[in-house]
Amino acid sequence: MIVRILNEGQWRVDDGALPDLNRLDDAVEDAVSTDDETELTTALLALLHAVRSVGTPVPDDELSDSDLILPGGDSTLEEIRELLSTSDEGLIPG
Repeated sequence: MIVRILNEGQWRVDDGALPDLNRLDDAVEDAVSTDDETELTTALLALLHAVRSVGTPVPDDELSDSDLILPGGDSTLEEIRELLSTSDEGLIPG
């Protein structure tokens, strides 16, 4: 699976990493549901760090469609709330 982090790039992530990424995604959703900006920042940065850690960067000269797009680490509570409003499964489906 190809995961894009906005304003950063793409990472190739093995499907086996999805359960762990989904747990981190749940923390993002929880922070949004409680309007906790501090917790949101912590949870979002942990999710993005995990993608970078388990993924392999896709070279800039390789054109690949993204299977999943995540917001950048500087995204606001409102921006993420809007992204979550379009999905029943959080930022990471599954």
